[in-house]
Amino acid sequence: MEKENATLLREFVLIGLTDRQELKISLFLLFLVVYLITMMGNLGLIALFWNDPHLHTPMYLFLGCLAFVDAWLSSTVIPKMLVSFLAKNKIITLSECLIQCFSFLISANTECFILATMAYDRYLAICHPLFYPVIMTSRLCIQLSVWSFVGGHLLALIHEGFLFRLTFCKSNIINHFYCDIIPLLKISCTDTSVNFLVLFIFSGSIQVFTILTVLISYTSILFTVLKKKSEKGIRKAFSTCGAHLFSVSLYFGPLLFMYVHPRSPQADDQDMIESLIYTVIIPLLNPFIYSLRNKKVIDSLTKVLKVKC
Repeated sequence: MEKENATLLREFVLIGLTDRQELKISLFLLFLVVYLITMMGNLGLIALFWNDPHLHTPMYLFLGCLAFVDAWLSSTVIPKMLVSFLAKNKIITLSECLIQCFSFLISANTECFILATMAYDRYLAICHPLFYPVIMTSRLCIQLSVWSFVGGHLLALIHEGFLFRLTFCKSNIINHFYCDIIPLLKISCTDTSVNFLVLFIFSGSIQVFTILTVLISYTSILFTVLKKKSEKGIRKAFSTCGAHLFSVSLYFGPLLFMYVHPRSPQADDQDMIESLIYTVIIPLLNPFIYSLRNKKVIDSLTKVLKVKC
C-alpha cells in the first residue's frame, strides 16, 4: 500500500476541459488560434514599446510589464492544455504540476500588482498633472515595476511552500485543465485547513488592496474629468476608464470567487470556466483594451507597418 501511495504521490491525471472526443480537435484549433493571437499581441507590444523612444514613459513601461506577464500567464496554461487535447496520456508528474502551479501563481499575483500600479500612475497623470513628472520619476517607475514582480514571487513562494506539506492518497485525478492550488487541495488526504487559511489571508488581502487601489484611482479620475466640464474629455474618460474597469473586473472577479471564497468539490466545472477567463481570455483582450485603443500606440504601429511595407 505504501508503494502504491508513493506512485500516486508522483503522478496526477489532468482531466482537462472535456472528455468528449468529437470536441477535442475543434477546441485544440480554437485555443491554438487564441494562444497565437495572445502571444503576437503581447510580445508585439513589448517590441513596439522597446523600439519607439516616444513610448519610453512610465505608462508604457507598465503596459509592457502587463504584456509580459500576460504572455507568461498564457504560456503557463495554454500549451499544456493544447497537448491534453491530443494526447491519450494525460499524466503530469508531481514536479511538473508544482512547477506549473508556481509559474501560474507568480504571473497571476504579479498582474494584480501591475494593474494597481497602472491605475495609480493614471491617477497621478490626470488628477495631479503638474506634480506627475516630479512624483513618477524613472527611478520610482522602475521600483514599482520591480516590486510588482518581487511581490508576485514572494506570494507564490508562500503558497508553494505550504503545498509541500500535502500528501495525496485519496485520488490522483485533478479535475482541471492545469495544476492550481484549489484542485490540489481538494484531492489531498492531509488536513488542508491551514492551506485554505493562508490562501484566504494572503490572496484576500492582496486582492482587496489592489481592487481598492484601482477603484479609488479611477473614481478620482472620473471626478476630476467631470469637474472640467469638457464634453470630449468626459466622453474619452468614460470610454477609457470603462474599458479598463471592465478588464479589471473580468480579472479580479473570478479570482475573488476562486481563492477568497473557494467552493465545494461539486463546483469544479464552474471553477474551470472562471479559470478560463483570467488565464486565457484576459491575456487575449488586454493588448486591445489597454494599448490598441491608445492613439500614440496606433501611430507608432502605423509607422512601423509603413516602414516594413
